[in-house]
Amino acid sequence: MLNRQGHVMTEAAAEPGHAHPVRYRNRVRRTMTAVRLTRYADLASVRAARLGGAARRWGLRLPPMVGDSLLPALLLLHIVTTRAPHELPVAVALTAALALPLVWRRRAPLTVFGAVAAAAFVQWLMDVQLPADIALLVALYTAAANSGRRGTLVAGAIVEGGALLACLRWATEGAFLTLFVAVTAMVVAAAVLGVNVRTTRAYLAALEERAARMEQQQDQQARLAVAEERTRITREMHDIVTHNLSVMVALTDAAVYAQHRSPDKATTAMLQISETGRQALTDMRRSLGILRTDEPDAERHPLPGIAQLETLADQMRAAGLPTRVEVQGDHTHIPATAQLTVYRLVQEALTNTLKHTPTGTHAKVRIGCSTEAVTVDVTDSGPCPPLPGATPSGHGTPSGHGIPGMRERSAAYGGKLQAGPLPGGGWGVHTRLFLGGSGAASA
Repeated sequence: MLNRQGHVMTEAAAEPGHAHPVRYRNRVRRTMTAVRLTRYADLASVRAARLGGAARRWGLRLPPMVGDSLLPALLLLHIVTTRAPHELPVAVALTAALALPLVWRRRAPLTVFGAVAAAAFVQWLMDVQLPADIALLVALYTAAANSGRRGTLVAGAIVEGGALLACLRWATEGAFLTLFVAVTAMVVAAAVLGVNVRTTRAYLAALEERAARMEQQQDQQARLAVAEERTRITREMHDIVTHNLSVMVALTDAAVYAQHRSPDKATTAMLQISETGRQALTDMRRSLGILRTDEPDAERHPLPGIAQLETLADQMRAAGLPTRVEVQGDHTHIPATAQLTVYRLVQEALTNTLKHTPTGTHAKVRIGCSTEAVTVDVTDSGPCPPLPGATPSGHGTPSGHGIPGMRERSAAYGGKLQAGPLPGGGWGVHTRLFLGGSGAASA
């Protein structure tokens, strides 16, 4: 595009609103230059940050003594470069005595402080002023950071006494008070910094110990929770499998006995076997935690409780054990976990009676409900002849898991299970579950 003089115009200059093409080009150049400078500055800052991080990492890899030897080296270099030749031997010797012990200040803080204080006293006796006196403050800080309250007070008193002697000898006329206050402030600051470092270090160590202890406690609690869950599942599986298999075996024997004489009774027994098996599968799935609440089986087979004891008695009667259930008091307020415990206790007691008593034995279940506790009594009329080495762990059997499991269930609610022969004959199981809430979770 040409202007009136016939010169070529740029597209940007030819656009409306750009009346001065030269000024516009200069503005564009300045903007581009500023952008480039900003980019260079960003790159420089990134590189500086990387170099700083690398330097910090490299410094952390070095032994602590390397960093501690930096101050003595600088103090010796300062003396060598600033002192006159005739003063150099004494100044170098005193500076070395003051500064070189700082290299070992982390290993033996009190010993290093004593060495530095002795060197400072010799310096005071020889009437030589040195910049290396700052080593006293560093040694005091280290002693305060690595020793107790008594060591800090002693070290601070020694340095303060040295500060008083130094001000008395080297303070100019009329400047004693100002110099002494300034030196005292530095002494107090060094001691306070050391105490703060020691306190922070102890606090962090306490936090680390507490975190480690809490992690250990969490691991122990997790192991205990796993063990309790395994015990619960084992107890549930024992009760479910033992009861239902005992009932199914009894019903099967009755069906075989009645298949020719009374086919209708045999059919009823087989149907009851099928229902008992399905109930056992449902209980096992629920105990293993794989039965969801939205499944149809969860509605058809609710969590067993006191209301299902009559159904349990019907199963026992069908298996050949006449059973009577009496429930005294209102059980609707009792938590579901406590009702499940009552159900399992009665189930195990009746199963033991079914397994270990002859035909014709009767069983009676009495449940007493109150606002504070639930009483469970299960008795039968079967004979209990003493067996050699018999224990009450399985209704007269030498070994078993029935009674121990019942004791665990009862103990979860603060109860003490009593199981054994009755004075008038038969076997009895008695316990009292307290509804204080302590056992609800563990049951």
